[in-house]
Amino acid sequence: MVTVVNSKADVLKAAQALAVNLNAAKGLQEVMKSNLGPRGTLKMLVGGAGQIKITKDGSVLLGEMQIQHPTASMIARAASAQDEFTGDGTTSSVMFIGELMKLAEQSLAEGLHPRLIAEGFELAREETVKFLDTFKIHVDEPLKEREKLVCVARTSLRTKIAPSLADPMAEVVVDAVRTIKKEGEPMDLNMVETLHIKNKLITDTRLVKGLVLDHGARHPDMPKRLENCYILCCNVSLEYEKSEVNAGFFYSSAEQREKLVDSERKFTDEKVKKIIELKKRVCTEENGKSFVIINQKGIDPPSLEMLAHENIIALRRAKRRNMERLPLVCGGQAVNSVDDLDVDDLGHADLVYEQSLEDDKFTFIEGVKNPQSCTVLIQGSTDHAIAQMKDAIKDGLRAVQNTVEDEALVPGAGAFEIAAHVHLEQFKKSVEGKPRLGVEIFGKSLLVVPKTLLENSGLDVQEKLLRVLSERENKNKVVGISVANGDPIDPAAEGIYDNFLVKKQMLGLAPVLAEQLLLVDEVIRAGKSMKSDGGMQG
Repeated sequence: MVTVVNSKADVLKAAQALAVNLNAAKGLQEVMKSNLGPRGTLKMLVGGAGQIKITKDGSVLLGEMQIQHPTASMIARAASAQDEFTGDGTTSSVMFIGELMKLAEQSLAEGLHPRLIAEGFELAREETVKFLDTFKIHVDEPLKEREKLVCVARTSLRTKIAPSLADPMAEVVVDAVRTIKKEGEPMDLNMVETLHIKNKLITDTRLVKGLVLDHGARHPDMPKRLENCYILCCNVSLEYEKSEVNAGFFYSSAEQREKLVDSERKFTDEKVKKIIELKKRVCTEENGKSFVIINQKGIDPPSLEMLAHENIIALRRAKRRNMERLPLVCGGQAVNSVDDLDVDDLGHADLVYEQSLEDDKFTFIEGVKNPQSCTVLIQGSTDHAIAQMKDAIKDGLRAVQNTVEDEALVPGAGAFEIAAHVHLEQFKKSVEGKPRLGVEIFGKSLLVVPKTLLENSGLDVQEKLLRVLSERENKNKVVGISVANGDPIDPAAEGIYDNFLVKKQMLGLAPVLAEQLLLVDEVIRAGKSMKSDGGMQG
């Protein structure tokens, strides 16, 4: 019928449309499958200009791969939405959708209507979400439970980078989150600066409880290292500026011109002198204090010369986001005027020093009291190692943030999926009619996570999975899978925890998309571009 309206439209009817959607979901699942878990393999992505990225992070893969197929692209977007909201769970979502579609295919081939399967999925989803609420472990005041937070971060990071790197980085991300969290305020992960330096080894990545600025002082005579410093954060122009309106100055002699130049210079010098006066007032020989200026606007060479003469480190054109972080790191407040400067406006740090790497300079502000912002300093010798570490740190920070905000954890190592499968096997007995088959498919699909964990570890999937399932059914205790040997383990004893929010989001996202894809009975590729057509022309 559509071809009557638009002769250029491509139409796929019921069985064909379903086959297209099923194949897309299964194809994407096959690509992502080998990346799941700590034993997952890596993918190498090569860009058009030859740039290389090595990763097994699902969200990076889906973001970088050029997916042409409309259904596969839809699944990828849904998984990316999961990553944006929770920071993890992309690979699990793609695999869960693929497994739901794959198992539904058999029932559909036997003539079961997709609507009945979708009804079963909906019943199973609601029941699984209720079960998740009973299965989670409540954590009171998670910031005090450092060990548990480290376990969560470690579980997340081990799926992205090698365990030898993941374990020390877990402590880094937990300490970073504990530094920036303020009582009674929402957490802002932007207060953790992630800075990379192409230097040393990736294992030298560390947390600086202070701030690292990616530029140095702009005068050769300025000191490279100061201890016991007052820090002035300001947003004041310390350079000669042109007037904002178009103005012309006319003079009849060289003396008048000199006067004009002097008065312009004097305007800037007065500001610098006020800062130097403050420095002389607060830094005396008795207290041994030194002085550092970090300015968001420019400082011209004559002003730098005056400041260098007073043994002051001055940094100009600091980034705006660093100006927000500085008062949180070292105290004091950012000032917009040099009038009425007082010692209360100044922050404090035990050590400020400059480090040069080839042409780049970095300024470290360390030894601060009660910092509420910090810097994760990523070091590495290659670009792809630094990029991999950056992605992992970001996911680790999100994992810890989710735990702090949810005040809950879920035992990992596939424990929730195994427990939910066993629970749904009991629940389906209370479901009448054909939707029961949908519940059964949903329960079996949950096992895709433990199955893949075993497969990626090179173990016998059927034997080990049956053993773990019987352990859960007979003893009714929390049981996960060891990726080392496939034996049943207690995830809590091994310190393997997942985020409650990630599991909840996955259950809210994957089954709904699978239902929609199953209920598609016609795929129409219109001849006209849908975007360029601005609706009906009147």
